[in-house]
Amino acid sequence: MFRNLLFLGLIFLVFTGSTVKDTTAADPKWEQLFNGKNLNGWHPKIRYHDLDDNFNNTFRVENGLLEVRYDQYDKFNETYGHLFYKKPYSYYLIAVEYRFVGDQCKGGPGWAFRNNGIMIHGQAPETMKKDQDFPNSMEVQLLGGTGKGNRSTANLCTPGTQFERDGKIITQHCTDSKSQTYNGDQWVRVEALVLADSLVIHYVNGEEVMRYEKPQHDPAKGEKEGEFLKSGSISIQAESHPTDFRKIEIIDLEKYAKNPAKLKAVVDKLMSTKRVAAQ
Repeated sequence: MFRNLLFLGLIFLVFTGSTVKDTTAADPKWEQLFNGKNLNGWHPKIRYHDLDDNFNNTFRVENGLLEVRYDQYDKFNETYGHLFYKKPYSYYLIAVEYRFVGDQCKGGPGWAFRNNGIMIHGQAPETMKKDQDFPNSMEVQLLGGTGKGNRSTANLCTPGTQFERDGKIITQHCTDSKSQTYNGDQWVRVEALVLADSLVIHYVNGEEVMRYEKPQHDPAKGEKEGEFLKSGSISIQAESHPTDFRKIEIIDLEKYAKNPAKLKAVVDKLMSTKRVAAQ
């Protein structure tokens, strides 16, 4: 218990302005989870269908893009889909570059208009029930503007989960970020820094828009705090609006997990570059 508290204390210090420094930080490289050619390494799970049944060719690769499409659907019928990467992660920086295109599938719910997401710290896809709509996970919600008013992206939604912020447990399902609105079919880059069960930070085009602590499962009845989420699956959503992904990439930070000063130095180096999606 003492070692865990000490580690969490160090994480808090190094990510809130501590003077701890490590000038020998490495320059980690991005690993491409999407190869631009096919869905190798990815597993679709679409509601009411078995794992690896890519119903109606929902997820496909064309012209170097990973596409979510509904041209083979008559109606959406709540067939929420997720495309899972083949392995889980614990400490990492993940990035996607996405855009919304075309019209929403007939029968898609209003809230799913120009709506997708990156599911992090998720359950294993093989543990999902056939009729389960969303994996238990932390969702970095990807939203496009409607052309009227503000609609932030890189929000947080929590199917089967909750989190803490400023020492308080947050149980509401979705929490907005402070990002700007992205209308039309412009490309947007969203990144999430995930440090096991201690800290998660969302970025949009190089700007921090949200941070929170202690991602966790929903608690057992009568409890306030749930089991902390230290690692889990990563997946991309299909919620009824056509979406393009041209990049899904990750930097695995696991090897720095036991050295908070080195972890800080590496993260500081990574985030010193403002990465903005090119149009």
